[in-house]
Amino acid sequence: MNGMIAALLAQDALTSGAIYALLAISLVMVFSTTRILLIPQGEIVSLSALTLASLEAGHVPGTLWLLGLGGLVVAGLQALSGQIRGAVLWLAIPGAIIAATRLLAAHDLGAAGRMTLTLAICAPLSVIMYRLAFRPLARAPTLVLLIVAMAVHVLLTGFSLMVFGPEGFRTRPLLPGTITVAGMPLRLQALVIIGTAAVLLTAMALYFGRTLGGKALRATASNATGARLVGIRPEAAGEVAFLLAGLIGCISGMLISSMTTIYFDTGFMIGLKGFMAAIMAGLGSYPLAAAGAVLIGGIESYASFYASAFKDVIVFALIIPVLIWRNMIDSRNRDEEEE
Repeated sequence: MNGMIAALLAQDALTSGAIYALLAISLVMVFSTTRILLIPQGEIVSLSALTLASLEAGHVPGTLWLLGLGGLVVAGLQALSGQIRGAVLWLAIPGAIIAATRLLAAHDLGAAGRMTLTLAICAPLSVIMYRLAFRPLARAPTLVLLIVAMAVHVLLTGFSLMVFGPEGFRTRPLLPGTITVAGMPLRLQALVIIGTAAVLLTAMALYFGRTLGGKALRATASNATGARLVGIRPEAAGEVAFLLAGLIGCISGMLISSMTTIYFDTGFMIGLKGFMAAIMAGLGSYPLAAAGAVLIGGIESYASFYASAFKDVIVFALIIPVLIWRNMIDSRNRDEEEE
């Protein structure tokens, strides 16, 4: 390996690590707020990428079926509980998005228009997921929530196969081409991904540190009972966490859809690597989750050069020493608390 190849692999590592960092941050946020391991986050990534590819091709994306049916069921549950205003909103907003998509899908909306429409279609899916699958089980044990998360993952994967088929899709890059810096070619799309990830991570840090809503989420993550006593509803906090996770997943999917071919089941592998980064942080530290994501991106990139057939095996084998390390730390902390 010469210096040029090492630099190109480092570029790939930072690009992949940026996406994994966004997913890891969203997983830590959701788990710390709701105790839910958001396994279906990868499906939000793949659904948004496939939706964007459909819009680029001038087709009405099949994701509208999921949005429409989910919104209809949520509206029905709201009406049954006497929340008529909420029911009307859950009928009106998805209905408006569906109508706008059917009207505009055949037109050339430009990259910004297609991404905005994709965000409007896919981001509410996370909230629908929370409302239908997780909110009724808010007080269930963590193992039950994990089983439900796996069931939602299987359901979304099957839906994606049904409406998009087994073929892979790739979208056009936001900024095609390369630039040369110090003799090394840099892909402009990779710079877009890294820059967008940096902006989103900074925005998340400011949100949690400077805004009332962010502090409410932190309070819920720290002590749900105490947060409830001071007027913060954990259910509402969970809904906000899922909405933010949905936005992050959608943006991640649209960013990577031009760098790699996306299939109906691609999201699981991407989400699993983000989950590994979150595990490295003990599902509780945002900086450690981001650092773990960059480490995973680096291992994956350099492993693809030395042993491309085994790169995923190498990456996933990393979880074994990480779990041993986390277990040692947790055992030490428990011993200190008992003393």
